[in-house]
Amino acid sequence: MANIHDVSKAAGVSVSTVSRVLNNHPYVKKEKVKAVKKAIIETGYIPNINAVNLKKGKTHLIGIVLPFLDVPYFSQLVQGISQAASVHQYKLVLYQTGYDEHQEKEALEMLKLKQIDSLIICSRKISLETVEHYQQYGSIVLFENGEDTPLSYTYIDHYACFMRALEYLYEHGHRKIGFSINRLEGANSSQRERAYRDFLKLKGLPFHKDYIFKKCLNIEDGERILREIAAFQERPTAILATSDQVAAGIITSSSNYKLKVPRDLAVIGFDDQPIARAMQITSVNIPLYSIGQILFEQAIAEEISHKEVSTELMERSTV
Repeated sequence: MANIHDVSKAAGVSVSTVSRVLNNHPYVKKEKVKAVKKAIIETGYIPNINAVNLKKGKTHLIGIVLPFLDVPYFSQLVQGISQAASVHQYKLVLYQTGYDEHQEKEALEMLKLKQIDSLIICSRKISLETVEHYQQYGSIVLFENGEDTPLSYTYIDHYACFMRALEYLYEHGHRKIGFSINRLEGANSSQRERAYRDFLKLKGLPFHKDYIFKKCLNIEDGERILREIAAFQERPTAILATSDQVAAGIITSSSNYKLKVPRDLAVIGFDDQPIARAMQITSVNIPLYSIGQILFEQAIAEEISHKEVSTELMERSTV
């Protein structure tokens, strides 16, 4: 395999001149640029991109930490990030962690080793203190309300939008409201739970711990919720689902439990994915694609920024 010295010899110029041509240096005579480019073709020389990137201090790679790629919530975020990355000629490195702290730490180590320029964390289990420690090695952006963190972040006010959805159900006559969630320890999930408890207290409604359905993420989990509800003596009349997929699972399985939506059980989903529009599911619209674009812009920006994105309740036929 040809090296830079072979190109230098074939072009009749110094190695430093070849290097300047490879790095698009402006002060190289046209005839020498032409000779070097011809020699590159003749020798079949392939530049060492890693060496070039090391010299420039940039890899043009952006890391993305996300727990699952096959969940529409995260895949739509990635689509938004990918679109913005292509415009700026960046490539993406995906870290699908399954909420494994060790794998999340590996992504942070990639930033430390300069193998990526920036890191976007869509959801995490690792502590915020650990994440903040790695800020010295490159830009880190969070998709959550970082509050006092020195990192850039974009967030949805999950407390406020959950409150609005609960109020909507209350206005429609529901007093026995349950909700599903994936993991209570998550930053966004904890906001939803806090809103739920505060809402019940505000309205003077009793708290039923069984009305909180955990580890719900997919369509199959919606069916599991109905299976659990079937064993209750006092059933909820409405469910705020983790996602549109969980809501769809509830709706498609309802006939198996002799329930009609919304007559016997009102359902609200989250994210307003295509499945919500196709099945006419009332859902909280979260503009994930646009958020992905914002996260990328923050990742390549020099200054720290904090952005809140608004949501909208899309009223359809399941309430």
